[in-house]
Amino acid sequence: MKINENYKKLKTDYLFAGIAKKINVFSEKNPNVNIIRLGIGDVTLPLVPAVTEAMRRAVSEMGEAETFRGYENSGVGYLFLRQAVCGYYSTAKNVKLNEDEVFISDGAKSDLGNILDIFSADNTVLIPEPVYPVYVDTNIMAGRNIIYTEGSADNGFLPMPGRGMKADIIYLCSPNNPTGAVYNKKQLELWVEYAMQNGAVILFDAAYEVFIRDKNLPASIFQIEGAKKCAIEFCSLSKTAGFTGTRCGYTVIPHELVREGEPLNKLWLRRQTTKFNGVPYIVQRGAEAVFGDEGLKQINGNIDYYLENARVISETLEKLDIWFTGGGNAPYIWLRCPDNMSSWEFFDYLLEKAGIVGTPGAGFGKNGEGYFRLSAFGSAADVKEAVQRIVKL
Repeated sequence: MKINENYKKLKTDYLFAGIAKKINVFSEKNPNVNIIRLGIGDVTLPLVPAVTEAMRRAVSEMGEAETFRGYENSGVGYLFLRQAVCGYYSTAKNVKLNEDEVFISDGAKSDLGNILDIFSADNTVLIPEPVYPVYVDTNIMAGRNIIYTEGSADNGFLPMPGRGMKADIIYLCSPNNPTGAVYNKKQLELWVEYAMQNGAVILFDAAYEVFIRDKNLPASIFQIEGAKKCAIEFCSLSKTAGFTGTRCGYTVIPHELVREGEPLNKLWLRRQTTKFNGVPYIVQRGAEAVFGDEGLKQINGNIDYYLENARVISETLEKLDIWFTGGGNAPYIWLRCPDNMSSWEFFDYLLEKAGIVGTPGAGFGKNGEGYFRLSAFGSAADVKEAVQRIVKL
């Protein structure tokens, strides 16, 4: 028996596991400090009433023989939820989808890693950096060649295709995690053009699309002409509707996306029906309610709450003359560490001097060194207390 040697190439700890260890050590030494956590992107507001009411009805159905549901059979999601997603894309994004182009899953993170099953390990992967660690780690696990396009303050942490750059798979995330930067239409058009010229496939992470309030900014890659021939889109209800502990998301693979004569939709369908048994019926009924009129109204109230937190953090950094990006159409604020501190130095400084936890930019790649991510997913009271502590520093 031989293990997958590629796992030895990974960092020992996943980024947030390492952060948790540091917090635990600090807490043991300083039990009286009220730690404010603005690091991991975990929501704090509960599921909205429209969702919980739908789930309660579904629980009751599961308790009656006449309405009990067993295996979903398809593994791609109940038709009622896939139709709801299609309706949302049509109304909110003016994008037309077929129900069988939508695949329901337990979250974008899972699908972003699992989608690699349908691609050859010989493919070269292009990843913008700084980057969500899952993009990198899952490709290291598979032994793929990874190249990077570098984000920086000079390009607003929105890197673009470079000359001589040749890749088969391209990861894009907008609004971006960790930087909060958002690609505009022209920039995404250039990425689609690059993908089409090179026969590449864009893996577009749209987990934070609901935070885009500027209608001039694309909330879906499929709002770009030609994208259905070169892109797969991943969405999550974790940040959209607080499903972090409930787990539900979806992936869109258009029928027009064909490589080597094979529709990728067909390959993903085969993969999912083989390896995935589907999301629980109760959860899918809750997810369906997200896309109803009352559900959308309620979740947008929650998004307003988080964006207000982002505004409070952003205005504080502006007053302190600290450079940052994000916060306007995203729940993350990406700031330059003051006084030329490294990312981990600033992490320790904030934790020890102010009891505030953020995320060191270096954890998102070498281009994140010297930067730091703050999350707007905390409570309003915690965010206001945190900025007061930061001002005192």
